[in-house]
Amino acid sequence: MFAPQPDETTVLGIDPGLTRCGYAVLRVRQNTEIKLVSLGVLTTEKTKSTPERLAEVADEFDSLFDQYSPAVLAIEQVFFQANVRTAMSVGQVSGLVLSEAARRGVEVAQYSPNQVKLAVAGWGGADKSQVQKMVKQRLGLSTIPKPADAADAAAIALCHVASSPLAMQIAMATHGAKGLAAQELSRASRAIA
Repeated sequence: MFAPQPDETTVLGIDPGLTRCGYAVLRVRQNTEIKLVSLGVLTTEKTKSTPERLAEVADEFDSLFDQYSPAVLAIEQVFFQANVRTAMSVGQVSGLVLSEAARRGVEVAQYSPNQVKLAVAGWGGADKSQVQKMVKQRLGLSTIPKPADAADAAAIALCHVASSPLAMQIAMATHGAKGLAAQELSRASRAIA
């Protein structure tokens, strides 16, 4: 099991999808140092029924939550898509992940595609390749993360780090730095007394 240090927090970024669901785990120290811990894509076979595929995705996310104990789940918001079937399956996977986060008491942050592009590439109209290049640069990687779903998940996690410095500090205090938070509370109590 992955255990963050007292001054760290863990962000799980998700690019939801039923056939391919990207994920990225970032460890953030003092809201400035960002390290990629894990990156990948969960896949399901199109030949299986939707309930079977959703069960597989649920099991995989259960394992990710167990392994990395994220303080924050950053996920792309589901927007209308021309393909109704795709929109439905993305919505179903998003619901599973959001439910798992709520069940575990993990903070949830949802971002639109334009918010992700703006936070990571500096422009809400950036194309996918521009965002991927910035993910590579911001994470100090030698190559652009592959496949694209994994790179998108990393961009979503980076969006949260960039967009929510105060939220990251709060998450660090409540999840990654419980001991430090207790020390600060104790110190404050002594100062009042």
